[in-house]
Amino acid sequence: MGIISWIVFGLIAGVLARWIMPGRDPAGIIMTILIGIAGAFVGGYLATLLDLGTVDGFDIRSFCIAVAGAVLLLYIYRRLQKA
Repeated sequence: MGIISWIVFGLIAGVLARWIMPGRDPAGIIMTILIGIAGAFVGGYLATLLDLGTVDGFDIRSFCIAVAGAVLLLYIYRRLQKA
């Protein structure tokens, strides 16, 4: 996927992660995009390690992996902000 596709994919994954984990969040739209993009990478890496699949294209499995990674990173980000 191209860089624009990763940004759009990350934005959608980040927004869904914030929807799944509602609450007061200090992150703006840029941080949402970054968490989503990083979540796609982290989710893809962990899914590959666990032999669950990869984030190598735009399909429903890759999208679920990216959103799960974004939720994980959002959780970590919120924990670090409280510390």
